[in-house]
Amino acid sequence: MEIVSALFIDEIDVRSVPGPSTRIDVKGIQFSAPAPTPVPLVWAPHLVVIVRCPVDDPGAAALEVTYVRDGEQIARSVQPLEVEPGKFNYRLVRAELEFDDYGTVEARVRLDQGPATTVPYTLLPPVAD
Repeated sequence: MEIVSALFIDEIDVRSVPGPSTRIDVKGIQFSAPAPTPVPLVWAPHLVVIVRCPVDDPGAAALEVTYVRDGEQIARSVQPLEVEPGKFNYRLVRAELEFDDYGTVEARVRLDQGPATTVPYTLLPPVAD
């Protein structure tokens, strides 16, 4: 299996179209956001990981997402992933991340201990009124 995309998002919708075919509508792709309140706080952005499974692949893997700040792991998610050979699928990963200060967290996404796809997410100070 291969990672096609890993992004922080607001929403995802899946719909069928003639063919039969499937559309994945991703809304609100983001790499940063202002905090709703001053730190410290817990923030839980949604990460969507889209994968494809080649026709000759068995279709099962472990999806691991490690969240790292300043070189230190602060959260980790591991879940089984099954994708029908020749098809695509996605998983939503939501971790509750503690922020004592504003800054960047990297989500390191990989399948079966393979190479990581890194997606940064920066928590910014709240917007002044």
